[in-house]
Amino acid sequence: MNTNTIDASLCARMFLAGAKNLEAKKEWINELNVFPVPDGDTGTNMTLTIMSAVKEVTALEDLTMDSFAKAVSSGSLRGARGNSGVILSQLLRGFTKVVRSESEITPAILAASFQKAVETAYKAVMKPKEGTILTVARGGADRAAELLEEDPDISMETMIDEIIRRSEEVLNQTPEMLPVLKEAGVVDSGGQGLLQVLKGARDAYLGRETDYEAAGEAQADEAQPAQAQAEHAEEEIRFGYCTEFIIMLEKEYTSETENEFKAFLESIGDSIVVVSDEDIVKVHVHTNDPGLAIQRALTYGSLTRMKIDNMREEHHEKVIREEERKAAKAAPVKQAPPAEMKEMGFISVSIGDGIADIFRDLGVDYLIEGGQTMNPSTEDMLNAIDQVNARNIIILPNNKNIILAANQAKALTEDKNIIVVPTKTVPQGITAVINYVPEKSPEENASVMEAEISKVKTGQLTYAVRDTHIDDKVIHAGDIMGVGDHSILAVGSDILPVAEETAALMVGEETELISIYYGEDITEEEAAGLRDRIEAQYPECDVELNYGGQPIYYYIISTE
Repeated sequence: MNTNTIDASLCARMFLAGAKNLEAKKEWINELNVFPVPDGDTGTNMTLTIMSAVKEVTALEDLTMDSFAKAVSSGSLRGARGNSGVILSQLLRGFTKVVRSESEITPAILAASFQKAVETAYKAVMKPKEGTILTVARGGADRAAELLEEDPDISMETMIDEIIRRSEEVLNQTPEMLPVLKEAGVVDSGGQGLLQVLKGARDAYLGRETDYEAAGEAQADEAQPAQAQAEHAEEEIRFGYCTEFIIMLEKEYTSETENEFKAFLESIGDSIVVVSDEDIVKVHVHTNDPGLAIQRALTYGSLTRMKIDNMREEHHEKVIREEERKAAKAAPVKQAPPAEMKEMGFISVSIGDGIADIFRDLGVDYLIEGGQTMNPSTEDMLNAIDQVNARNIIILPNNKNIILAANQAKALTEDKNIIVVPTKTVPQGITAVINYVPEKSPEENASVMEAEISKVKTGQLTYAVRDTHIDDKVIHAGDIMGVGDHSILAVGSDILPVAEETAALMVGEETELISIYYGEDITEEEAAGLRDRIEAQYPECDVELNYGGQPIYYYIISTE
């Protein structure tokens, strides 16, 4: 039975219910990411963040509003991952600042706590952007204040309902605030995650929750053995063979013929890409019977560059590799701390054994495994800081989605001088370390590093996980994309031409160096072929080829 106040016990149940609802919707939220890359992670980051707080709440022996507030604030701050997770942790931190000194939450206190939550979150972001989780949170908080002013005796149920209604209304307006959301046809993923937390909390307030004990457990799918995950992934793949080829046309091929061919391919598969260019047709399709696609294609001409990959087998191998990486992560890659404290130390986020070797060779003291595929938490950063025996430590996040977590770790560190150089890509991180000068002060070095990384352009090649339209480009699931610093630069069906086009859009008149880092799915021979082609196209530039070993991204290319 709901009342007009919320005590510590009910508040905890509402929090756990909100966390569970977010966890249940995390994959759906992940799919709302604007770029259709295979590592869209807003839902995952927000879930891992709130679950860190859930773990502390469920461990409480003496549940009071004060102990609950401290557990939520501490757990979410230390467990925060990615920008969305950090902002969620700041919203929770602000909320708990108000409620911790109360024995019960009234509608007036609820309104005040929402206002403090928004104020705290906005302060934590250097350049707040509207059309995001921040805007959704502010919409709900403003509505709570309006309601209280209109009716000081408003019921708790009405206030909660209205906060959610306004939050959802603002969420649906986010595409009008951020053109990139409108073009991609999605609402803000972080805002959607926050809305699911609120909706879950409301269910608990109304007594609708079922069993929330599982909310305190780590996500079950992440705890599954690699074999089980691989089998589950294989079950979800509807069409098992990625089939590609080029038709050398020998008969008349009209737009009507192409439409008929596409219709046939749609009847036997999905992820279809058919591109005709004068006397050739490039074809990409996922199907369970590649032979049928090939037989139909042969009626139009001869075939070349045929390639058939078993996607279920590839999924299986990728999951196994991911489990091996997780096992390796249990023993962090780091150098032993020196016996005496030194003046300067470096922490860098890195993914891929080749990139890790590069950072180690450049003198980085501690490597945190992570990046696009898994954003490290504030806790990971704090653990790294503890391991580096230096008075001053420079952290290189190497990903725009990790910078806030690094800054949060800085704010929580009192005994060392932490400087976060806001590197957004691995090449920027490498450039930052190369430009370190021991004779300069930490602040002088940070200034030089920021100036140098601003000259670095980065393009990363991966595949699309869904159909979308963004940056004036029509993208189909399975397409290869060259993702630049601010937009998608190139799209196509083959890795090599997309890599060349991506590089071409990054090279300018002042470009002197082109660096190529090839991933775990690319052979050295393939990478050398790309290097040779780029060297031939840009003889005035130095072209460096490095083994990166990064997952998901076939190539990382940088120019400076």
